[in-house]
Amino acid sequence: MSDAIKGLKPESVWKYFAEISRIPRGSKNETAIAEYVIDTAKRIGLVARQDKFGNVVVRKSAAPGFGHVRSVALQGHLDMVCEKNAGTVHDFKKDPIELVRQGNAVMANGTTLGADNGIAVATNLAIMEDKSIEHGPLEFLFTVDEETGLTGAHNLKPDFIESRTLLNLDSEEEGSIYVGCSGGRDTLGTWRLVFENSSPKCVAMNLQVRGLRGGHSGLEIEKNRANAIKLLNRVLIQLSALGSQLSAIDGGNKRNAIPRECAAILFIPKPKLAAAQKIVQDFLRAVKVEAGSVEPDLEIALNENPKLKRGKVLKKADLARLCQVIAALPHGVLKMSSDIPGLVETSTNVAVITTTKNSVVLATSQRSSVVTELDEAVEAVTAIFSLGGAKVETTDGYPGWKPNLDSPVLKLAKETYKSLYRKDPQVKAIHAGLECGIIGEKYPGIDMISFGPTLEGVHSPDEKIYVDTVERFWNFLLAILKNLK
Repeated sequence: MSDAIKGLKPESVWKYFAEISRIPRGSKNETAIAEYVIDTAKRIGLVARQDKFGNVVVRKSAAPGFGHVRSVALQGHLDMVCEKNAGTVHDFKKDPIELVRQGNAVMANGTTLGADNGIAVATNLAIMEDKSIEHGPLEFLFTVDEETGLTGAHNLKPDFIESRTLLNLDSEEEGSIYVGCSGGRDTLGTWRLVFENSSPKCVAMNLQVRGLRGGHSGLEIEKNRANAIKLLNRVLIQLSALGSQLSAIDGGNKRNAIPRECAAILFIPKPKLAAAQKIVQDFLRAVKVEAGSVEPDLEIALNENPKLKRGKVLKKADLARLCQVIAALPHGVLKMSSDIPGLVETSTNVAVITTTKNSVVLATSQRSSVVTELDEAVEAVTAIFSLGGAKVETTDGYPGWKPNLDSPVLKLAKETYKSLYRKDPQVKAIHAGLECGIIGEKYPGIDMISFGPTLEGVHSPDEKIYVDTVERFWNFLLAILKNLK
């Protein structure tokens, strides 16, 4: 057993969490973790079924005396976001996640932890195995590729689960019950470019923005964390005025994460190197004032690239258009909800930029709990890309989940939580895509809520799960299962 989880309760949940942390399970790489779930089900005598898309369902009969209870599905996703700090040596396709205990929290060593949504997987495995739990008929639904397209949920078939009550275990604030979520779409701009040779009078330089906090582009979009792509672009505009040429720009890793790092390869005129360094240093000081305590570890550096003497660069007009588009693109909260205090209603994220030998591609993501506002945000980003000469593509995205405050399982959950902890849970909607929106379309009329233990910093190497909330979450879940009629 990992030293990081010794003595933690419930022991069975943490045991399974440690075991699945050793299994690579980045999005679209869920084969091994799915096989582990299926093998575990077979070992304890349960029936597992897998569809051709990789989703898994395991069924467990009712405990003695609970055969009359309606069937309920417990759902979570198998995949995790794979992010690591610069300088961390880790191959997410083969290396285990190294768990670290820090007081009341469990984290990973320089990488994402995968508690999103590994804690649901571990919880389901623990309930599958435990014969002492009182419950009606259960289905354990494990979906794939939630983090990069929700494709597992999108491809669920009507007969894959039988339950018409579902508990989604993919929320991140213990004491809160979620009953709604935003929908989302991605908008991409692509510039097909003809690169030219860099000037022989220029020196190759690396420009880097790093040390930002990043985080989930829905859950943490209102925290005013800096965007590495937007920051680097501001410096790039100033350096372009010195005659600097851009060879490549790459930043961000996931469309649902605020970019923490961005890097560019520039060719800067030799006589302008001192002025370029001053621009970077002055800009760093200014941004640190802007960011205040939000981004204490921000770094912006301009260093010579000794391996490059000449290279291919964007034409001056193409560079100007690219910089103008990045500057014009909105990032952050667009509108707060007027119905639910503190809820972000609509937002957009400038997410990932990549350079190939003949193109630059910039991916953005838009979210909203209101369909028409989501459409408006996509239209605005599309217009900016189009005005800047980019070819625009938009994804179909995923639907939102409309709150049902008259939900029977919500009523039961509220009563159960108050009985356990002598206080009312908070009923909320979330500014992020939950699979509940899609599942609700696949199984019309299904009664759903979402809850979980407290996580912070998901989708970043700062991800942590708070130990005490896991036991509270576990007790709450078991009490719901016992009280279902």
